[in-house]
Amino acid sequence: MAKRDFYDVLGVAKNASDEEIKKAYRKLAMKYHPDRNPDSKTAEEKFKEVKEAYEILSDEHKREAYDRFGHAGVDPNMNMGGHPGGPGGADFADAFGDIFGDIFGGGRGQRNSGPQMFRGADLRYNLDITLEEAARGSTKTIRVPSWDNCETCHGSGAKPGTSPTTCATCNGQGQVRMQQGFFSIQQPCPTCHGTGKTIKDPCPACHGAGKIRRNKTLEVKIPAGIDDGMRIRSAGNGEPGQNGGPPGDLYVEIRILPNQVFRREGDDLHCDIPISFGIAALGGEIEVPTLNNRVAFNIPAGTQTGKTFRLRGKGIKGVRSSQPGDLFCHVKVETPVNLTDREKELMREFDKLIIEGGGKHSPQAKSWMDKVRSLFS
Repeated sequence: MAKRDFYDVLGVAKNASDEEIKKAYRKLAMKYHPDRNPDSKTAEEKFKEVKEAYEILSDEHKREAYDRFGHAGVDPNMNMGGHPGGPGGADFADAFGDIFGDIFGGGRGQRNSGPQMFRGADLRYNLDITLEEAARGSTKTIRVPSWDNCETCHGSGAKPGTSPTTCATCNGQGQVRMQQGFFSIQQPCPTCHGTGKTIKDPCPACHGAGKIRRNKTLEVKIPAGIDDGMRIRSAGNGEPGQNGGPPGDLYVEIRILPNQVFRREGDDLHCDIPISFGIAALGGEIEVPTLNNRVAFNIPAGTQTGKTFRLRGKGIKGVRSSQPGDLFCHVKVETPVNLTDREKELMREFDKLIIEGGGKHSPQAKSWMDKVRSLFS
């Protein structure tokens, strides 16, 4: 039977990138793997076909020969352009190793290449700031844990006068292979933990780590408009990498402290404004605070508690916003307390006049009483 086109086997276009080919192979290899389909001859044949297609298309020279001459260009019994190849060019472990490469730290092109490099871990730092600092932006100084080379062993990890030795388990490669049936899995050496070196006499100062933990001071620039829970990335200020690997990053997570006056909801601000009974009844001008200054506006006569006034553009301009939010002022009519005898007398007289006036002075009370009467009628 004539072989199918390798691109069709993997379900990718002829101009597919290496990453697209790799993803397609992983998906199909997992689908048709014999361990998942123990009694399926069809799946076994599909798996072999997928493996062969990937072996050719994942190799730059074999893929070039295949694109030029088709299957003949990668037939091991023919030489078309000086790049022989074919299904016998790599064993099962090499083909299937790519699936587990990301998990166990291996992969094509990394075998027998010496100790494996590992990227350092990312760090998180919780930074408390005020609402004003979040709105206007600021610069904060923080101290985070870091590592410096040990001054006693100069970073080798070995006791002064001694040196690390080549690991006997992995012969300095930092990686070992474990064979289980069809599987050949590459992973960091359990003896040297991927460094390729062992230390018989550890440095007494760093206990063989080669590094000493210290704190370092960093300046964090907080952009104006940042919100609670947002993170600022400080590249390269995480944990150091291993075996020459790159360091991780530091993520500064913002936590905005509660404000005594304002509550933030997105780019909007909310505040409660107490007003006197007289202002609520007669109306008048009041001043309310914003994050930048004070703003005056008129309270209309007959304002009830709970009334909300919206001041456009007096909120916060978020980091991703083109316009600032609004300020919502929630009115709370304040009941007088600690009245003098004269004030109490006037209040009783006033209340009597209000009651005599009926519903025209207290429309909400009249409406409520009407509902009560209808309930019991």
